[in-house]
Amino acid sequence: MSKPFTEAKFFACSQSTELAEKIAAHYGATLGNIITSTYSDGEFQPSFEESVRGSRVFIIGSTHPNSDHLMEMLLMLDAAKRASARHITAVLPYYGWARQDRKDKPRVPIAAKLIAKMLETAGATRIITMDLHADQIQGFFEKPVDHLFASTIFLPYLQKLNLENLTIASPDMGGSKRAYAYSKALTSDVVICYKQRAKANVISHMELIGDVTGKNVVLVDDMVDTAGTLTKAADLMIERGALSVRAICTHPILSGTAYERIENSKLEELIVTDSIPLKQESKKIKVVSCAQLFASVMTKVHHNKSISSEFVM
Repeated sequence: MSKPFTEAKFFACSQSTELAEKIAAHYGATLGNIITSTYSDGEFQPSFEESVRGSRVFIIGSTHPNSDHLMEMLLMLDAAKRASARHITAVLPYYGWARQDRKDKPRVPIAAKLIAKMLETAGATRIITMDLHADQIQGFFEKPVDHLFASTIFLPYLQKLNLENLTIASPDMGGSKRAYAYSKALTSDVVICYKQRAKANVISHMELIGDVTGKNVVLVDDMVDTAGTLTKAADLMIERGALSVRAICTHPILSGTAYERIENSKLEELIVTDSIPLKQESKKIKVVSCAQLFASVMTKVHHNKSISSEFVM
């Protein structure tokens, strides 16, 4: 006779409290109580204010900079491990530091691998994340990784727009696989932007591979940081005859002058998830929640059911 499932418990890192509340509500639960004590020098200590012994614990928190967000996740994982939680799942809607997934020049770290090791050492027995910057980051872990795709929620949104002459675009060569997957699902054409960088976050040159004349274009990317690539690509496509340009980006990092760039660009709309909370509102930015997707996967994980049906591409 199989043992009954213990109740799953949900806890939120401070940077993802709003999303965690939505996930727990979709699951049919409430967030557990955590108290964080902070010292005058900035050091902090999270404390579970309820027993987690023998439970499956979901700790929800994106690890976008600053590094306190990552540190909070690590401390909570360690606390759950030392409190004898049976299963500890780190739910990272956005996996930070993922752009450092290889050595692109001598004497640099592979931060994405380092973070994977830190999460496992802290106590994570499973990872759930969404739209990693590079698929191979899954291989940095020795524990199971459920890598979800935001296309599950973006594709229905695009289909409802009923755009004629739709063309999917990748803002760079690295995102061409993602763009082709969207185009296959939507039976549309694909164009690709080729860019050269002077340095990180600075584009020196951009060219367009493909024809966008008379097309409604949707740019697809995993994240938007400074919005320099997206806005430059949108302006270039309008110059080349596109009727409209929208962008879909899973993770709205939106640092520096990103909001100003988006407002002043030819982008008609930027569609993002709530994996990272927006710093400010914008009439051009549409947020589509990923809470139901995560809640559905977490339900199946807790009951040891297949999650294959959650993958659109």
